[in-house]
Amino acid sequence: MSTNSLGFVRTELLAPRPAPAGERSAFGWIRGNLFATPKDTALTILAIALLVWTVPDMLNWLFFDAVWSGSDRTACLTLAQGGVQPDGWSGACWAFVSERFEQFMFGRYPIDERWRPTLVAVLFAAVLAPMLMPRLPYKGWNALVLFVIFPIVAFFLLHGGVFGLQRVETPLWGGLMVTLILSFVGIAVSLPIGILLALGRRSHLPVIRVICVTFIEVIRGVPLITVLFMANVMLPLFLPTGWTIDNFLRALVGVALFASAYMAEVVRGGLQAIPKGQYEGADSLGLTYWQKTRLIIMPQALKLVIPGIVNTFIGLFKDTSLVSIIGMFDLLGIVQLNFTDTRWITPITPSTGLIFAGFIFWLFCFGMSRYSAFMERHLDTGHKR
Repeated sequence: MSTNSLGFVRTELLAPRPAPAGERSAFGWIRGNLFATPKDTALTILAIALLVWTVPDMLNWLFFDAVWSGSDRTACLTLAQGGVQPDGWSGACWAFVSERFEQFMFGRYPIDERWRPTLVAVLFAAVLAPMLMPRLPYKGWNALVLFVIFPIVAFFLLHGGVFGLQRVETPLWGGLMVTLILSFVGIAVSLPIGILLALGRRSHLPVIRVICVTFIEVIRGVPLITVLFMANVMLPLFLPTGWTIDNFLRALVGVALFASAYMAEVVRGGLQAIPKGQYEGADSLGLTYWQKTRLIIMPQALKLVIPGIVNTFIGLFKDTSLVSIIGMFDLLGIVQLNFTDTRWITPITPSTGLIFAGFIFWLFCFGMSRYSAFMERHLDTGHKR
């Protein structure tokens, strides 16, 4: 008697087969992403035509026809305007940016002392880089150095007056240095204060909840320029006679408090997105309120609102330009201030300077957005395939 085994049910999975050649090639990607439908084809052709029409002239103005060296305005003027360029010439005046580059970076900081902000920038990069790398250990010590020790060292280096360093008052600070200081302080202060405000707004204690809600709604209800104006004009009226507060310190406090109110609402959105079961599970383990918040609730909430947090940071970085209301000149302010320099007054000097400032702002903002996307992918552990 023979037994006939019929293989109607496969016992082993087929090995994965390679994708079709047309899908793996560059041609396949182009066809699938740019010419998949008639609508996509029309939009792609329109975009290509727009690029062909605009990009060559843009590149010519920015690079090929631009002036890269010169000592004064004549390098960026035509013969009819009293310069050296042929009539009909048009291009960027990068000679202006090159001539004023150090001033754009440091403002009116004394030339002989500019090694100090340069050293601070190097130290900042050295302590920030390990903090941004998730796999490196000792994050607690790294955070202590970055947010506690480094600001103290940076203050004494920049302000001076100790260890034989020349005192440099804050009205002489300016340029990208001021932009980065305001941004770093605003970011470092707004996140922890915003977390506390968000927790206070959700508190069951009426007094704490009312205080937090009042602070958040009042600050969010006015523009930053109003906060800076109040700090600069109204604050001295409430101080005792003879007391004064440095203008730059007023800007730091105003920017930090303003960003904290917005950060509080971002964090509160993350707290509201946490399922109720997470709170109940933490309570069932016998954790205290602060243990539950620190170990279970807050890490999940912050992971959910990374885009909102970074968006607030980017907005804060760009809003630093408003400190010109109190007599401080950040990168954009110092660039605009140089437009009135008689040595460089030309029709294209303002546009070149603004393009330079815009590129620097874009560079930092784009970097923050890319790091935000990286952190989202790194922390996205909920749906591993």
